[in-house]
Amino acid sequence: MKKNILFAIGMTALACSCNDFLDREPMDAVPVEKYLLSENDLAAYTANLYNSLPSHKPGVYDIGVFATDNNSDNQAASNPEKLFVKGENRVAQSGGAWNFSEIRSANYFINRVRPLLEAGELGGNEANNKHYLGEAYFFRAFYYANKLDSLGDFPIIKTTIADNYEAVKQASQRRPRNEVARFIIEDLDSAYYFMSNTPPASNRLTKDCAALLKSRVALFEGTWEKYHKGTARVPGGPGWPGAQKDYLKNFTIDIDAEISYFLNEAKKAAQIVADNYPLYNDYPALFNSNSLSSMPEVLLWRAYDANLTPAVNHFVVGYLQRNGGGNSGYTRSMINTYLMQNGLPIYAAGTDYKGDRTYQDVAEGRDPRLTYNTLMPGDMLTEKAAMTEAIIDGAGYYYRAPITEMAENRSTTGYSIKKGLNTEPSQGPTLPSTTACVIFRAAEAYLNYMEADYELNHSLDAKSKGYWEAIRRRAGMDTDYEKTNRNTDLTKEIDLARYSGNNLVDVTLYNIRRERRVELAAEGFRLRDLRRWCALDKMQNYQVEGFNLWAENYKRYATPDAGINGQNFDKALTVIDLKEAGTEGANVSAKSDGDYLLPYRVISSNIAYNGYNWNPNRYLFPIAFDHFRLTTEVEGSGDYTSSPIYQNPGWKIETNSLPEGE
Repeated sequence: MKKNILFAIGMTALACSCNDFLDREPMDAVPVEKYLLSENDLAAYTANLYNSLPSHKPGVYDIGVFATDNNSDNQAASNPEKLFVKGENRVAQSGGAWNFSEIRSANYFINRVRPLLEAGELGGNEANNKHYLGEAYFFRAFYYANKLDSLGDFPIIKTTIADNYEAVKQASQRRPRNEVARFIIEDLDSAYYFMSNTPPASNRLTKDCAALLKSRVALFEGTWEKYHKGTARVPGGPGWPGAQKDYLKNFTIDIDAEISYFLNEAKKAAQIVADNYPLYNDYPALFNSNSLSSMPEVLLWRAYDANLTPAVNHFVVGYLQRNGGGNSGYTRSMINTYLMQNGLPIYAAGTDYKGDRTYQDVAEGRDPRLTYNTLMPGDMLTEKAAMTEAIIDGAGYYYRAPITEMAENRSTTGYSIKKGLNTEPSQGPTLPSTTACVIFRAAEAYLNYMEADYELNHSLDAKSKGYWEAIRRRAGMDTDYEKTNRNTDLTKEIDLARYSGNNLVDVTLYNIRRERRVELAAEGFRLRDLRRWCALDKMQNYQVEGFNLWAENYKRYATPDAGINGQNFDKALTVIDLKEAGTEGANVSAKSDGDYLLPYRVISSNIAYNGYNWNPNRYLFPIAFDHFRLTTEVEGSGDYTSSPIYQNPGWKIETNSLPEGE
């Protein structure tokens, strides 16, 4: 039973409860005996935690979650992703992922509520109170999953820490990442136990959400340990910094047993979801509808309501309707990953694949998800053609990518994002939007199971085969994935994920990764996947490529056609002067750099002008300097190595320092 979240649930719940305590951190000075004694208090407190889940942020002018993959090789924004640029990643003075405020909020609730629940001292419905306790366990796991992703080893803190130097120092002891991942799974098991699949209100998590997150975390850790094995990024590996700390001197690990444990947990949790939630037959509708309540694939979604005061809405559809810009665009690598509809890779399709000289050539005979996710000439942007004053190009139809517009309206690569486009005029192009935001959907569980199964057994069981066929069938693809495997030549692929480290993976595993990339395009999974697969090592002098501009598509800017789909474009379309790099006012890359648009080779001062370059030390993020300074063995000491915290491998305990190798 899937449930939706109104974006402002935390805010509205607080307003209803008149509980000012929930607006601030739990502190010892607060008379806690007055709070969290009733069902309403529990509902309001945990509702406030929902704000940490994905959303199309109100008041933020972008394409919402569909812009998240700008931090990967799937999409590109007008500014390069600094994570991939040499010299742009440094140890901060303060802040960063080493932060406990969200964890502290969850711990406060768990430590306060569970004893009261077990003693029968809470007012209201007991089942509902158990559900809210389960939500708190879920969110603590969710917060810890983000720490695991960013930092790896991390302190496991289950109680509120006293506000004194010694207590904070003691609590700062990092635990090896496999223990952190096991702790997350333990919390998600608690969440699953306490939560219901018929929650107290229609805007709450369910126990199957806990199962899905469990499969995600377990798969992440299992594959991380497998592909980073033998490095300092895995506990017990050569150079692992935890080995230098006395409090970890007795730590041991059977890395292969841990990998097997996590992958098996991923399979079991994913099956719970995949077997209970069929895929919805209309893929685009998952992302462009105002309500997802009738779509069984969706476990949890966020609703928006323009009638609230203040209104709860976003601007995703406005940007897509206006011109297909939104400061993003799919890369050539992303587009080339799509198979032909008959399941063959483009290089194995013979004359059926028409090439990429034009949009029509790119799309002909391809996986339907390519055109579900990517705007093509003739696609309707808005049903109200009279709103041409709000449309940068065309009269409500897409004609050409806005590759030269200001950043917020730009399609940076020439392949414009379509995922999330709703053509109703009430949703844009100048109006705020109320289309729903998917948070959890069952297709991820299908993919998680397939991958974990293959990683464990180097073969696919009947469940995996059924899930893979179901994903392809819903997409309108040939379901014979074995045909894809037989015709895949990894030397002809340009996807970074064909590698883990310096080694090519086998074709079946690569095609499982391919399916994941295509199915979850623009949903924010890609960077996490590349990092857990150790698949960024080949990103050296890597140029982000967009569409084929200089073979044919440049004509759309120099001599725009007069009409398309029966719509007259004479007044709406103008000639756009494409100025090559190296000329005054340059707005596109030069022909001498090749046919493909290179968004970061337009201006020579661009930090990624010479390409992206990966440093393996960036697989884990550094811990900011102040956290060491404030936890030294002797308060105020300059011996920062005496802190119980150890820096992540390849980074220094030094503000503004670069990782090793830079």
